Amino acid sequence: MKSHDLVHPFGPIFNEKSEILILGTFPSVMSRENSFFYGHPQNRFWRVISGILKADEPHSIEGKKSLLLENGIALWDVIHSCTIEGSSDSSIKGVVANDLSMIFNNCRIKRIYANGKTAQRLYNRYILPRTGREIIALPSTSPANAAYSVERLIQLWSCILK
Repeated sequence: MKSHDLVHPFGPIFNEKSEILILGTFPSVMSRENSFFYGHPQNRFWRVISGILKADEPHSIEGKKSLLLENGIALWDVIHSCTIEGSSDSSIKGVVANDLSMIFNNCRIKRIYANGKTAQRLYNRYILPRTGREIIALPSTSPANAAYSVERLIQLWSCILK
């Protein structure tokens, strides 16, 4: 598969009520095509978030934004631009990190969570030195993380509400 130099195609989701920030790595091919986060139908992110919030799973972009914002959750990715093969996080090279200051300057973020170990590792390498703010890794909701069922992910991700 050929690698491509790409820039993140859409902005973060947040508002003044956001207290929790969830960071992924970089949008998948399907997310880039859909111009929104976790667009692959097999990614369990929206099922997990709905499960921990005890809400119906939204299917529209507006519904997904509302679910996050009504519950004080901000969402973005660690990477602004990189070279990547398809959707493979393991192929990521040439990382330029996103500047999270627009979120930190406009919200009262209390905790930051990584959707997977790769997001945590990249955050710690590229962003932590600038912010000094720790990130907590949660198991990835990616379909590639087949070791975790949706039920187990919901159980582990429920810590974000505490």
